[in-house]
Amino acid sequence: MAQACVSEEQFICPLCLDLLNDPVTIPCGHSYCKSCITDCWDHEDQKRVYSCPQCRQTFSPRPALGKNTMLAEVVEKLKKTKLKAAVPAGPGDVECDICTGRKHKAVKSCLVCLESYCQTHFERHEEFHPGKRHKVIDATRQLQQMICRQHEKLLEVFCRTDQQYICMLCAKDEHKKHATVSTAAERTEKERHLKETLRKLQQRIQQRQKDLEQLREAVESHKRSAQTAVEDSERIFTELIRSIERSRSEVTQRIRDQEKTAVSRAEGQMERLEQEIEDLMNRNSELEQLSHTDDHIHFLQSLQSLSALSESTDNITISFLFSLDDVRESVCQLRHKLEDFCTEEMKKILEVMTI
Repeated sequence: MAQACVSEEQFICPLCLDLLNDPVTIPCGHSYCKSCITDCWDHEDQKRVYSCPQCRQTFSPRPALGKNTMLAEVVEKLKKTKLKAAVPAGPGDVECDICTGRKHKAVKSCLVCLESYCQTHFERHEEFHPGKRHKVIDATRQLQQMICRQHEKLLEVFCRTDQQYICMLCAKDEHKKHATVSTAAERTEKERHLKETLRKLQQRIQQRQKDLEQLREAVESHKRSAQTAVEDSERIFTELIRSIERSRSEVTQRIRDQEKTAVSRAEGQMERLEQEIEDLMNRNSELEQLSHTDDHIHFLQSLQSLSALSESTDNITISFLFSLDDVRESVCQLRHKLEDFCTEEMKKILEVMTI
């Protein structure tokens, strides 16, 4: 038959939160240390009604407390099992002050004896003080810091005048006229301030988390806006460049067309002039020869036909071959105007983007 698994938590007193000591079971079925439930009910004597700290069932008159022998035996076996399970102290552990030789790991510290105990020596400590329950806490390295160096007593009083922890003897001596409270009362006051500080801290954390989320959303929105602005700017500048390219091509084509027309016209006139010059030079040559002839009849007959000059039919003009400096100047002015306009508009754009 499989054995039932028994855990230590099943035998912890709900009041002192330690293993049951001299366990008793009250009428509702819940169990406590005899001293713990006795102290609890002592505070209820005035009402004459006694309740279970766990289920709140009430009893009247006050129930008699009898030791739960079976439960006591189980707890005793559990304690012995824990004694066997004592482990040596390792790095960082609090050592037992009573162990000789190899030190075991301390599990409890006594604020009255000012010593820390392993499980074995803690059980002995409990046996030596059956009617006097010393104030015991989980094993701590800070034990000496909780004791008055002058009187070697527990620091259980807080002096608000000097803002320091003192023992009861200090409170009756050099701190006699000072504002003093118990450390428990001071902790209650400090916890009140701590709760307020934590509340404000939580509010600030929540606000900052909200601010962070808003900032993240704003960053994402700004990224999307920046990407859209870049794409629109690229498109607009590309279109602007294309427009300027079209204007450049148009001006270039106009200049070339004008050049072609003017040159063609000029070449026609030059061709006619060259022909006329050639004709005139031939006439000049014939007249030169005629002037040297000795035949009077031939001279007279030929002179009449050669000396008659035909009128030129073309009126030669070069006004259509005008300079294109004005065009170049106009293009230069256009460039300056565009540069000035772009400079001013870019200033406005950059001002808008200035953070």
